[in-house]
Amino acid sequence: MINIAIVEDEEEYSNQIKKYLERYEKEHGEKFYVTVFQDGDEIAIGYSAKYHIILMDIHMQFMDGMKAAEQIREVDAEVIIIFITNMTQYAIRGYQVNAFDYVLKPIEYFPFSSSLERAIGRIKNRVQRYITIPIKGGTVKLDVSDIYYIESQRNKLVYFTKSGEYITTATLKDTEEKFNGLGFCRANKGCLVNLEHVDSIINGCACVQGNNIPLSRTRKNIFMEELTDFVGRD
Repeated sequence: MINIAIVEDEEEYSNQIKKYLERYEKEHGEKFYVTVFQDGDEIAIGYSAKYHIILMDIHMQFMDGMKAAEQIREVDAEVIIIFITNMTQYAIRGYQVNAFDYVLKPIEYFPFSSSLERAIGRIKNRVQRYITIPIKGGTVKLDVSDIYYIESQRNKLVYFTKSGEYITTATLKDTEEKFNGLGFCRANKGCLVNLEHVDSIINGCACVQGNNIPLSRTRKNIFMEELTDFVGRD
């Protein structure tokens, strides 16, 4: 089930969006749980990161959509925000809160459903993928998205992750095969990088979570091609 919030102070548009969501459910076999808020402050104050998609008006009486989105982003970087507006000039400001899309008023079903379909596609691509690795004293289960990179060190592999570092016994070659198709690429002979966490490429290095990982001469072009392809999927 996809959890959706509607933030709209005009009942006419709020009801229209609900009807469009019901139509989309029937046409695409999706299931939505919908919560309606009448102003930006209602969702932003004490916000709980439980929504997959927020459909939000920009002009509201107490807290406008942009301000609400700024507060939401402080605690939830993942929720998809789609603005509902009749003012196209807000597009630039929307980049500051990582807005996914805009749907213009008066709302028509085709552009609305098209935007919703792309948003749902992104949500489904975020499905958590886990891998279990043996470590000293037991095993650890890791979400693949939380792995920054894997480095070979003296016949051991060190997993650098969101929750810390984990050491296991394995070869980088076998590990690379295990991560095939999951968005990882060899940066050099001794390092496998999660392309999701590459912030930039500077001076022949991939910057990952503040660490500069050298790209070997033989791997640089392949790495750049795979990074470009990975970014283009989003």
